[in-house]
Amino acid sequence: MAATMKNVEEIRTRVILEEFGVKNVHTTDFPGNYPGYDDTWDMQKFQKKFSIDIVNLDESSIEFDMVGIDAAIANAFRRILLAEVPTMAIEKVFIYNNTSIVQDEVLAHRLGLIPIKADPRLFEYRNAGEESSEEEGSEIDTIQLQLKIKCSRNPRASKDDSDPRELYLNHMVYSKDIKWVPIGNQADVFGDSSIGPVHDDILIAQLRPGQELDIIMHCVKGIGKDHAKFSPVATASYRLLPEITLLEPVEGEKAERLKGCFSQGVIDLEDVNGTKVAKVVNSRLDTCSREVLRHSDLKDVVKLGRVRDHFIYTVESTGILPPEILVMEAIKVLMAKCQRFLNELDSTDMD
Repeated sequence: MAATMKNVEEIRTRVILEEFGVKNVHTTDFPGNYPGYDDTWDMQKFQKKFSIDIVNLDESSIEFDMVGIDAAIANAFRRILLAEVPTMAIEKVFIYNNTSIVQDEVLAHRLGLIPIKADPRLFEYRNAGEESSEEEGSEIDTIQLQLKIKCSRNPRASKDDSDPRELYLNHMVYSKDIKWVPIGNQADVFGDSSIGPVHDDILIAQLRPGQELDIIMHCVKGIGKDHAKFSPVATASYRLLPEITLLEPVEGEKAERLKGCFSQGVIDLEDVNGTKVAKVVNSRLDTCSREVLRHSDLKDVVKLGRVRDHFIYTVESTGILPPEILVMEAIKVLMAKCQRFLNELDSTDMD
């Protein structure tokens, strides 16, 4: 019976990587599925088991562990990060003059994809009824940007120069040339904020003498579900925590080959009485390539798995908001969804 319970625990909590497939991929710990296990929902048990641990944080990305939740919730959180955390992006492009070789439609599309550094929490969504008045926007829902630049010859250039960087002035149009034009009282409200493109070195177009761009852009608040330009993350992904178990001691040349089958830092060799012995040091670094299963003399000495409810998240921000703020905003969106669902249930019960 003990062996059976052990197998059930593995099925419930581990995803097993085998040579020709993956076992235990589906969640099975729902109420009544396993005799002897109480899998009914309990808030106290969840609070005790659930945890979030930040592993790495810098100004553009965050890596953290979320432990004790089901894959459905973990994936919902990832999708919210991608598509439902609002940002500000260029929505309307008014081209007054474009004599470059870039077509108006292509130029407008390129401008729309430039990430704009502006805190979306300080702005409101633009009402759909205001679409008719295209050129109007208020200080609470619109950011106005301007791109006005003209290329000319460099009077100081040598006659022998052939490099466009020496021959012309303003021949490369970068995102740094986009300037913020405050609307209403925005200059007072956002005076300390540097509203504009996140990156200054995004190439927009190339010009030649006499060519110019005169463009006004309106940024509005939106979500990635409507258009990818509103997505606040460059990437948001998760993976399950790898688990590597050595079933028997691995020594000598065999240990050297075992170490080479995994990512650097996963397996280390210890000196035991003059013999090199393999030891699992940090299974987190493994990419689960299953290279070890290609070796007939090694595949039976190691067991590969993943912890079912331990998710390693990697979130990389586009720079619009810090990554830790994005995670907090995604949690707020998820909480709002849950509350809306509960409200719908309450209203249904009343009916």
